Amino acid sequence: MSDFDMMDLPPKLVARLNDMGLTDPTPIQKQAIPHALNGRDVMGLAQTGTGKTAAFGVPLVAQMLELQGRPAPKSVRGLVLAPTRELATQISVNLRAFAEKTNLRVAMVVGGQSINNQIKRLERGVDLLVATPGRLLDLMDRRAVRLDETVFLVLDEADQMLDMGFIHDLRKIASVIPKERQTMLFSATMPKQMNELAQSYLHKPIRVEVSPPGKAADKVTQEIHFIAKSEKAGLLIELLDKHRDERALVFGRTKHGSEKLMKSLVKAGYAAGSIHGNKSQGQRDRAIAAFKSGEIKVLVATDVAARGLDIPDVKHVYNYDLPNVPDNYVHRIGRTARAGKDGAAIAFCAPDEMGELLAIQKTMGITIPVASGRPWETADIPAGTPPKGRRQRRRPGAGQPRSTEGTRNAASPKPTRRRRRRKPGNPAAKAS
Repeated sequence: MSDFDMMDLPPKLVARLNDMGLTDPTPIQKQAIPHALNGRDVMGLAQTGTGKTAAFGVPLVAQMLELQGRPAPKSVRGLVLAPTRELATQISVNLRAFAEKTNLRVAMVVGGQSINNQIKRLERGVDLLVATPGRLLDLMDRRAVRLDETVFLVLDEADQMLDMGFIHDLRKIASVIPKERQTMLFSATMPKQMNELAQSYLHKPIRVEVSPPGKAADKVTQEIHFIAKSEKAGLLIELLDKHRDERALVFGRTKHGSEKLMKSLVKAGYAAGSIHGNKSQGQRDRAIAAFKSGEIKVLVATDVAARGLDIPDVKHVYNYDLPNVPDNYVHRIGRTARAGKDGAAIAFCAPDEMGELLAIQKTMGITIPVASGRPWETADIPAGTPPKGRRQRRRPGAGQPRSTEGTRNAASPKPTRRRRRRKPGNPAAKAS
């Protein structure tokens, strides 16, 4: 008998969880599921990779199985909102797995896919709908979906939805959902706006928290290399060469930079792919599928993949560029050491990324072990540069190459200001 048997779940759902190999609930699942089954609003705080999807997905499916009849045309009984297409896809895959061999209809609507096909899918009504806010609003504007019969609402990765500016979209969506509903909010961090969000959408919620915000998974080993920007690609190839048969996820900061890095890895003989905002949804889905199957071993991504990728066998995560938002570092390295497995997180820090590193270490409350190089110390930085916590550059000639990306060459002349041509006969021009 598994611990799920003790939660008063429907027998067919317990059997399905056993078939999926889910017998021991994670801490967030142990705390959240019983309260959710009792109809309470839940605010769950847990790091990535701790089983948050099942924490709301299992009680959601369990309660759906108790509802009578079928959903009305274009209606939705349970709505799950996610900030990105990748996360929405991952949630829908899990919900479909939980609901297998039942009569529950699970659908997903996200941007980058045919809206006409999605309209047809919603015509008969669905039990569970996973959506990104923007696409859901598009469908609401076309009167292709109704939320007046929605009795369950889940906001997953709510902190990222706030970061991405979805707060106004959430208000529009929530305004048409009946107030008599059960709401669950899950997040990896707790920014100040989260309390406002919780007060607006949840009614006397139960708060469950299994790890402090900013904490990485226990089985992730972390290290950092202090290195010039121009030498990052060479070091990455050197490190990847030590584990060619294992999956590695590499995070870059920009779409263009990530694509360029992926092409350089392919040229160096690696089976590599990329996902970022310039890729179509089909291209992103194919790259993720190839990464999961092992067809490609290295996936280069922007923060579009920092949440929502649940690939158990990712052994290495490389922060090729440090993120501007400290919490994103935690989400990035949460792509490894999932489901209790071991993983390694390796970060590169160029001189102009010292501010990002200091912010990350402050957020996590740790000092990341140094694997190579010497930290870009404050004493090495010339007077007049920004204080700690902001971008800093090391003084040239201090023993390591200096990054000149985004700066004017010191040998080049200062830019001159162009004079405005005076119009003949213009008294104002003469007076100046």
